[in-house]
Amino acid sequence: MFTLISKQLTFSALKSPSIHRSLSSSTTNLNNPNSFTVSYLINSCGFPLDKAISASKFLNFKTPDKPDSVIQFFKSQGFTQTQISQIISKFPLALSCHPEKNLLPKFQFLTSLGLTSSDLVKILTARPKSLGRSLKNHLEPSMSLLRELLQSDDRTLIAIKRCAWVLDWDFQANMVPNMKLLRDVGVPGSKMMYVLTYQPRDFLVGKEQFKSVVDEVVGMGFDPTKTSFMLAVHAIRSMTKTNWEKKMGTYEKWGWSKDEILMAFRTDPWCMMKSEEKIDTVMDYLVNKMGFETSVVAKNSLLISLSMEKRIIPRCVVFEYCLKKGLVKDKRSFSWWLRCSESIFVKRLERYEKEAPDVLKLYRKKLDLAS
Repeated sequence: MFTLISKQLTFSALKSPSIHRSLSSSTTNLNNPNSFTVSYLINSCGFPLDKAISASKFLNFKTPDKPDSVIQFFKSQGFTQTQISQIISKFPLALSCHPEKNLLPKFQFLTSLGLTSSDLVKILTARPKSLGRSLKNHLEPSMSLLRELLQSDDRTLIAIKRCAWVLDWDFQANMVPNMKLLRDVGVPGSKMMYVLTYQPRDFLVGKEQFKSVVDEVVGMGFDPTKTSFMLAVHAIRSMTKTNWEKKMGTYEKWGWSKDEILMAFRTDPWCMMKSEEKIDTVMDYLVNKMGFETSVVAKNSLLISLSMEKRIIPRCVVFEYCLKKGLVKDKRSFSWWLRCSESIFVKRLERYEKEAPDVLKLYRKKLDLAS
């Protein structure tokens, strides 16, 4: 999987601007000698005056023919006027591209990867900078490397759809060294492949920044051979230090010690990725409504990630019902009731049908309310 690590990938960096407004050409004449370009950007592309002037330093139209042809090209590919404005706002140099020579071959290449027209509209509206990359020197070798790393066309498509940035980032400068680092600390290729497929953005960061995150996860005691190691990397990469501290404060408010929070994070890294509101909602229900100890929830941190409406509330209602009926003897078993799969849970309720004929009906009623 890592035999291609030393490939050279090259690309060129390009910039951007935004939406609909009209100003008189006399105003633009006072601000910029390239008044036609400025006027076009304002009147046809919706740029504010300051951004139009800034973008005009890199563009120079004498007539509307070329930029009009670019706009018409995007329309022919299924982009709406709003989406075209967003593209040009983020990547004004698109207007200097030749539709047939520069843009069409890139669209054809991306389509050859298996991306549909609607995929392209979504991806390129989000990341139009990709259109400024060289087809031969960047897009083709980058996608070839990504495909070989993921060992699957399907996984490659998923990665592109999950993160349009993979089309224009320099793999040689960040992704490849970061994967080497993970391999060196003992992360199996299969674990890296999963994250590269579903969270490729985790790898698209400078080597030093990525190393600091990996070192932090190692220092927390995560096992590099387990899936939780990569989930922890993703969790820490996904939030700022400020947000991390806010989550810590939320758990501490519910009586969790720092050691309990770290234990919970090692058990289920997703517990630190939930919003403060979600954490409060789950804790309030389990502690104040159900009467469970906060320390018990800390030992079962997976519960924080469960849906209140579709999992926690319906099953807790049934749990209380079964407690009253004497079908459940130990209240500490509640975590099993919330964590087990739907099929296993329903089978358990079916066993109680003789003593409590309404138990399944009650459960399904609560589920229907959540739908």
